[in-house]
Amino acid sequence: MILAAEGELHPIWPHTVEIIVGLIAFALLLWVLAKAGLPTLNKSYAAKTESIRTGLARAEEAEAEAEELKKSAQSRLDGVRDETARIRDDARAEAQQIKAELRTEAEEEAARIRAQADQQATAQREAAQRSLRGEIGGLSADLAERLLGAELADPARRSATVDSFLADLDGMGAR
Repeated sequence: MILAAEGELHPIWPHTVEIIVGLIAFALLLWVLAKAGLPTLNKSYAAKTESIRTGLARAEEAEAEAEELKKSAQSRLDGVRDETARIRDDARAEAQQIKAELRTEAEEEAARIRAQADQQATAQREAAQRSLRGEIGGLSADLAERLLGAELADPARRSATVDSFLADLDGMGAR
C-alpha cells in the first residue's frame, strides 16, 4: 500500500486501460460468437436433436412392426399347429375307417368262401350220395337177382325194387 500511494502500480493489479481493452475485446468476441457461431451451434444442435427424434421414431415404428410381425408369425404358427392336429386327427379317423372297411370286407370274403365251401361240400355230398345210391342200387339188384333168381330181369320191376330198397335205407338213416 505504501507503493500504491507513491503512484506505482501494484504487480497483481492490471492497468485500467488493459481492463477496458480486455472487456471490449471480450464483448466483441461474444458478439461475433453470438452472431456467427451461436446460430451454427443452434442449427447443429437442432439438427442432431431432430435426427435423434427421427431415429427414435423409426426405432419405435420398427419395434411396433417387428411386434406385429411376431404376432402374425405366431398366429400363422398356431394356425399351422391347429391344421396339423386336424390333419393328424383326420388321418387317424380315416385309418380307423379303412381298418373297419378292410375288416368288413375280410369278414364278407370269409363268409363268401365259407358259403362257397359249404355249397361245394353239399354238392359233393349229394354227388357222392347219388353215386352211392346208384352203386348200392345196382349191387342190391344184383344181390336180389342172385337170391331170387330171374324175377328182377324186367327193368321196371328192378327199378321199383331198387327205389323201395333205397327208401328203406333213407328211413333207417333218418332214425
